[in-house]
Amino acid sequence: MATLKALVVDDASFVRDLMRRTLRNQFPFIDVEEAPDGRKAQAMLLRSTFDLVLCDWEMPQMSGLELLQWCRQHEAYKKTPFVMVTSRGDRENVIEAIKEGVSDYLGKPFSPESLGKKITKVMGARLRSAAAGTAKGPTSGGAFHGSADLLTGAATPTAEAPTAKPQPQRAPATQPASDNAEVSTSSLTSLRFANNTVQAVLKAVTLTEARLVARRTETLPAILEPAVVDIAVTDETVARLNGYVHQLQAVERTQDTEFVSVTIRFVDDDPQKMEDLSRFISRFQSR
Repeated sequence: MATLKALVVDDASFVRDLMRRTLRNQFPFIDVEEAPDGRKAQAMLLRSTFDLVLCDWEMPQMSGLELLQWCRQHEAYKKTPFVMVTSRGDRENVIEAIKEGVSDYLGKPFSPESLGKKITKVMGARLRSAAAGTAKGPTSGGAFHGSADLLTGAATPTAEAPTAKPQPQRAPATQPASDNAEVSTSSLTSLRFANNTVQAVLKAVTLTEARLVARRTETLPAILEPAVVDIAVTDETVARLNGYVHQLQAVERTQDTEFVSVTIRFVDDDPQKMEDLSRFISRFQSR
């Protein structure tokens, strides 16, 4: 029987699914509910009481920062653990979230292990108490032992060091491109996974996916692994697109091919990100 409640807030269903599975696998004593945006989360927080909030930053209706501000203004959630889980890694954004009372910060893409460690860190003794109570009950089993190992493991790691980069000013909006409008280009970009960052060449992109080429010597991910593609929309604006590895393919038809093609399928529903990506596509189509 669950003794704690967590609210997962993210506009990407793929990310919500990953966080929900992680919680249920590592912390079976935590009941999980989810919301697709900050406004829906706000309504859920008013109807019920939650012991943990895992929240994306960039969402439609209400951003993660706005939801954090709202929580810290309400007595019931002034001290509730609130973890910002987002692809924003700029130092200025981290500092802003800290000023508003965020409990910790986890960059996308993330692994189930790193998420579990963050939850263990921010919930502390309350989590250990809930885990101990579950262990004594009749429903304890293999799933609990994984979380117990996590709770009693090595010292909790510090928050990931953010990349120092100023938040850019957005350029004026342009006419959106269609989902299937593909642009072919060759620009160097960062392809970020939970445990490493790969420098890759962006070869083609639509509003739903991107195709990149990386050296075979790079540490490449598995199919369906979460990823973030950093696309330079302008010289000053970078769109950070959340997605997952949809396809891996050898560039050459030989076993010793030097390059591998990686297709990332996007999961973002954020209108601003789609506008930024549409502007990028339109800019290259007009050349």
